[in-house]
Amino acid sequence: MAEAKQETRAEPPTADREIMISRVIDAPRELVFEAFTEVRHLSRWWGPEGFTTTTRSFEFREGGEWDFVLHGPDGTDYSEWIRWLRIAPPERITLLHGESRDDPNAFNSVLTFASDGAATRIVMRTVFPTKELRDEAVEKYHAIEGGRQTLSSLAAYVTDLARKGAEG
Repeated sequence: MAEAKQETRAEPPTADREIMISRVIDAPRELVFEAFTEVRHLSRWWGPEGFTTTTRSFEFREGGEWDFVLHGPDGTDYSEWIRWLRIAPPERITLLHGESRDDPNAFNSVLTFASDGAATRIVMRTVFPTKELRDEAVEKYHAIEGGRQTLSSLAAYVTDLARKGAEG
C-alpha cells in the first residue's frame, strides 16, 4: 500500500494579509541596496511624499535596529521602529516594522533587489499578522499609495546619485 503524501506548510497562506509593491529604478542594484544601509541615505528618501524622518538610533546589521520618528506633512509625528532580520547584499533585506520594539502588530517586510539590465527591480512584500491589520493599513494609513510614494522617492534619490556619480 502506497503512503499518502502529506502537504505541510511552514506558515499559513498570506495573500489576504499582504501588500506587494514593485518598481523598476534606473540605477544599479548595488546603489539601490546601499540606499537602505546608512541614515544619511534613508533620511533623504524614506516615507511617503511630504514626510521627513528624525533618527533616534540606527544600526544596519542583522539584529540591528532603526528607531525613528516619521513626521507627517500635517505635523503629526509617528514613532517607528525597524529590526533588520536578514541582510543579503545586494539581493535581499528582511525586516520587522512596528511602532516600537514591543509592538504586537508589527509586520514583516521582504525587500528584493534584482538587476534588470542597467536598472533595478525592487519588490517590497509586506505581511501583516492579520487580514484586519492589513485592511486597516490600506484603508486608514493608505499603505499601498504610501509604499508607492516611498519607492518613488527612493527612485528619485538613487537616480540622482547615479547621475552625479556618472558626472564624476
